[in-house]
Amino acid sequence: MPDNPEAVKLLAAGLAMGLGAIGPGIGIGLLAGKAMEAIGRNPEARGYIQTNMILAIAFAEAIGIYALVVALILKFV
Repeated sequence: MPDNPEAVKLLAAGLAMGLGAIGPGIGIGLLAGKAMEAIGRNPEARGYIQTNMILAIAFAEAIGIYALVVALILKFV
C-alpha cells in the first residue's frame, strides 16, 4: 500500500495524459507529412487532400482530448 494515495493519483493522471498524447502526436505528424507529399505530387488535388487531412487531424485530436478527460477525472475524483 502506498503511503500517499494522492501522489499515486497524480502519477496516474500524469501517465494517462502523457501516454494518451503520444498516439495523437505521432498520428498528426504522419498525417501532415503524407498530406504534404501528396500535395507535392499532385498540386491540383490540394483542396481535397487538405479537407481530408483536417478531418483526420480532428479525429486524432479527439483521442488526446479523451486522455485529458481521463487525467482530470483521475486527479479530481
